[in-house]
Amino acid sequence: MAATAEKQAPFDPKFDDYDFPTTAPESKPGHPGHTTSEQDEKVAQLRSELEQLGYTERLDTLTMLRFLRARKFNVEAAKTMYFRFIECEKWRKEFGTDTLAATFEYKEKADVFKFYPQYYHKTDKDGRPVYIEKLGKIDLNAMYKITTADRMLQNLVTEYEKLADPRLPACSRKAGKLLETCCTIMDLKGVGITSIPSVYGYIRQASAISQNYYPERLGKLYLINAPWGFSSAFNAVKSFLDPVTVEKIHILGSGYQKELLAQVPADSLPVEFGGTCQCEGGCELSDMGPWQEAEWAKPPKWSSP
Repeated sequence: MAATAEKQAPFDPKFDDYDFPTTAPESKPGHPGHTTSEQDEKVAQLRSELEQLGYTERLDTLTMLRFLRARKFNVEAAKTMYFRFIECEKWRKEFGTDTLAATFEYKEKADVFKFYPQYYHKTDKDGRPVYIEKLGKIDLNAMYKITTADRMLQNLVTEYEKLADPRLPACSRKAGKLLETCCTIMDLKGVGITSIPSVYGYIRQASAISQNYYPERLGKLYLINAPWGFSSAFNAVKSFLDPVTVEKIHILGSGYQKELLAQVPADSLPVEFGGTCQCEGGCELSDMGPWQEAEWAKPPKWSSP
């Protein structure tokens, strides 16, 4: 593994300022520490072309690699990839993401979570942050009496920014290896056909933000309490999905505990999902994880003046 890491092009101090491990734990093509000379050249090419277009932010090697992997380093898709990055930078400016994490206050979170719990909570056995959503509890009509769709999306983006820093860097420090993805648990308990139309618009917006502007963040996805027929419906569409993405998705019914606990330690998993964790005040609002532990946590770069 060390020999592979040495083949990676040197980090450029102009762009790369990391205070956490930067070699991916698995020797997968295109991942940090396991790149080919051709892939390193494409990182330099992408960065150079973006600089020529006037972009100076987020040109670090890890970010460049995530966008390149999202296009399989495909030369034919390179132009699309450049535009995707440019579109992302334009969106960040319009959405105000560079200041959002430091300034956004989701004061209504506790009330919103009664109708749509979505939160990060501790880590899986690979050291990655665990992200949980309870889709069956979504009640947008009730939520919109408390908040707005815009504020919900602002909170979503704020949490993505906090995932990039400080959550993933803290997890990387604790694990002693680069971690760039999450272990996601989506609880489908209570999801029915009649509830789909009312939440589709928001879910579509949220999914687009994730796919377009925060690529390569999904490590594993567990869909638990999947209703009857869900697996059949998924099988019908998975041939249209990226095989790498399909490999990350696990569809489980009500007997999901054994497989889920094989990936997530019991003391990291809330009791309601078969674990043993019972955070004071509730796991949903605790935000527990290495990013809260003094030994591993560092102030996020966006908090600097």
